[in-house]
Amino acid sequence: MSLQHQDHASSTDQRHGERPDGHRADDIDPFFVFDYVPLDGPDDRPPDGPRGPDSPDDGPTFTTYWDVEKGCRGPEPLPDWVITDSGALDTELGILKTGKEADVFLLERTAPDGTGVVMAAKRYRDLDHRSFRRSSDYTEGRTVRRSRDQRALARKSEWGRSVAAGQWAVAEWDALCRYWTAGLPVPYPVQLDGTEILMELIQYDDAPAPRLAQVRPGAGLLEEYFVQVRTAISVMAAEGVAHGDLSAYNILAAGERLVIIDLPQIVDLIANPNGPELLMRDCRNVCSWFQARGLDADPHELFEEVKPV
Repeated sequence: MSLQHQDHASSTDQRHGERPDGHRADDIDPFFVFDYVPLDGPDDRPPDGPRGPDSPDDGPTFTTYWDVEKGCRGPEPLPDWVITDSGALDTELGILKTGKEADVFLLERTAPDGTGVVMAAKRYRDLDHRSFRRSSDYTEGRTVRRSRDQRALARKSEWGRSVAAGQWAVAEWDALCRYWTAGLPVPYPVQLDGTEILMELIQYDDAPAPRLAQVRPGAGLLEEYFVQVRTAISVMAAEGVAHGDLSAYNILAAGERLVIIDLPQIVDLIANPNGPELLMRDCRNVCSWFQARGLDADPHELFEEVKPV
């Protein structure tokens, strides 16, 4: 038989379900047969590859959860809602709020199975684009992990300025991890990537929870709120630190539960000589808000109650 006839016979056999080896296609063991769905990355590009010319700048990107160092991923045990699948996609939804030293964006992380969660992405600005003042009041007594970074900070070199900008994100990350583990009402920290902290979005009625300053609780709830604030300040003081900038504007009201946010300026009550003064200011700020709503809240009594012995 010529080669042409052989090719024709092979094609005819395959059309009738018979393979060149004499077996029929339907004789394949079902164990070796499976269905699959091809998965493309966002914008059909590799994780670290460039976007195509027609790709949107704000399109989804692969999660960086497993790209950051172990110490930059949230503490155990992980809440059930945290998505750690390496194939998950992150999509920015827009800005939630602007602040003095950072902006907070909404970010949705979606797993390959369609499960998704919306989180808060807090991104610190560099030193040239921040309006935060008196930072030395909070950073006095604070150290960095590497000696060369400490020297760069002292020289105020370009690298030192970069380290200083990152200090705030690291300080808040450490505080969130520490206090979430201690059971304090703070958002769960998901990951730290450079100067961005990805954390739990505190919600109430399927919307971002309002600040305490925006709510008008009744007398009973007002008293319960004060108990929660007093307990939080006391636990932090027992840990040897003060929030440093606590007020009704950085406490979220999620129904009957209060959650403390904005912790980059956390101060050491022992190492920082400004510590006691900043703790007193925390007490004064929160008590003033409660007093304005009819609750008998004395800042000096609160300070004496919570200050470390």
